[in-house]
Amino acid sequence: MGDLLIIRLLFIAVLAFAAYFLHPFNLDGPVAAGVGVVAGIAVVVFEIRIKQVSMRRLIGAAFGSVLGILGAYLISLVLEKAMPDSDNTVPFLEILVLALMTYCGLVVGAAKGEMLNLAALGGLFGGETATKTSFKILDTSVIIDGRIADIAETGFIDGSLVIPQFVLHELQMVADSSDGMKRNRGRRGLDVLQRIQKMPQLNIQILEDDFPNVREVDMKLIELAKLYSCKIVTNDFNLNKVAQLRGVEVLNINDLANALKPVVLPGETIRVFILKEGKEYNQGVAYLDDGTMVVVDNARKLISKTIDVAVTSVLQTTAGKMIFARFDERAHTVHDKESERPQREAAGGG
Repeated sequence: MGDLLIIRLLFIAVLAFAAYFLHPFNLDGPVAAGVGVVAGIAVVVFEIRIKQVSMRRLIGAAFGSVLGILGAYLISLVLEKAMPDSDNTVPFLEILVLALMTYCGLVVGAAKGEMLNLAALGGLFGGETATKTSFKILDTSVIIDGRIADIAETGFIDGSLVIPQFVLHELQMVADSSDGMKRNRGRRGLDVLQRIQKMPQLNIQILEDDFPNVREVDMKLIELAKLYSCKIVTNDFNLNKVAQLRGVEVLNINDLANALKPVVLPGETIRVFILKEGKEYNQGVAYLDDGTMVVVDNARKLISKTIDVAVTSVLQTTAGKMIFARFDERAHTVHDKESERPQREAAGGG
């Protein structure tokens, strides 16, 4: 770091001395040296900023700038033919168009540069393969769900999060719905997007790509993920299955939540609050604090009571985890405090 600082200072000093002796713009020596110092500092600042930009963005910005310059050149040819007698107007318009086209090409090229798949070029750009996995598409359901914002705040999700324009359109339609519940869900989704956009570790991009021949939003998401070789973040069970069948990687928020739930083993004793009847004969239904359903045999008559039960089996699905247990009045305790919350105990606890 110290060597780099010395090189930067030498670079600024060289520009200052060169400007002092060469007198650019017919400036006096001290003034010209000051201009050299300012120019050197500007170059150093640009160098510091450009090191933070990914290779894909740099290539996108360079390509966009070149296209902008070529477009400005063609427009200048037309202006010279259309206004041959103008003295100062045409040069001004040429400079204006050049600056505008170059600027727009630079900005748009840098924004779209993250979509480039440089790994396909191999060689020098093969190292960009690792960054491709950080490009993730959000669907409507996971935005409305809101847990994606909590996960992002913890730092487990980074890189670029992409929201397609058609997902925003669907979210806006839900927020404008005449149904009060749908309207609240849509507005919640918009609030979650605003929250995500304020996170400095994330790069949020709105993607304009669309597939007019595909009507369903889920299928558009799959086509978009296949186009850019990226992942879909969702909690939609059907989208998860269809995407996997079509070879698209999916990050399912429900899978993550299930993986973080406490492990319950058959034979273990847990304490639960029987909330309602079960579907089968003499069953009661309870829920753990994390929302996991517990189906308890021989517990129908114990609704609104807290009891100890023995776990018999655990069923794990993509939709969630379900625990099956049995109450044995000879071995287990019934607690009279109805307000007592379910708490997990060690095996054999009473």
